[in-house]
Amino acid sequence: MKTIEVKLSDIIIRHPEINSFNELLDAVRNITSDDVLFLNFDVKPDYRDTPRDWQWRLETVFGEGGS
Repeated sequence: MKTIEVKLSDIIIRHPEINSFNELLDAVRNITSDDVLFLNFDVKPDYRDTPRDWQWRLETVFGEGGS
């Protein structure tokens, strides 16, 4: 098993249909792999509804997501 870095910017770029922070949460929640994943917060999401605690929320759903 290897460690794979998942960049937040890559998720946003690969999913141009995402228009809100809640939709981004769903996309992050659905990331799955048999390898160990590490979420890199390389950008701040630029959505109108992005909360102040956006990193914590993304980290939480990422941890709850599939593995």
